[in-house]
Amino acid sequence: MLKEFKEFVMRGNVLDLAIAVIIGGAFGKIVGSLVNDILMPVIGLLIGGINFSGLSTTVGEAVITWGVFVQAIFDFLIIAFVIFLIVKLANKMKKAPAPADPTTKDCPYCLSVIPIKATRCAHCTSELK
Repeated sequence: MLKEFKEFVMRGNVLDLAIAVIIGGAFGKIVGSLVNDILMPVIGLLIGGINFSGLSTTVGEAVITWGVFVQAIFDFLIIAFVIFLIVKLANKMKKAPAPADPTTKDCPYCLSVIPIKATRCAHCTSELK
């Protein structure tokens, strides 16, 4: 069973997924800091000096911190946009190569397939232009 587990873990897609999760977690921290420490203070200043992290509403004894929720939405939008750009770039790089130049053509007289550089048809012996 240990051997099977080792084979499972060493498969490429499992390792790729593990690396993606680790990098995604680190990227999430970077984006969180970007939103919380750079973007939201600037946005708060632009709309009248509002500190989003302190925005909350009290309902009974429950405190609804909707400002933190707004920051989480900004986090999500930035991460989603970056993922969109990465997928778009990956798809652009995966496009199929242009088709190769043709190596054959049809004889205009007998419609047989002949080499593209042929000057006479091998089937009907017609001279080609």
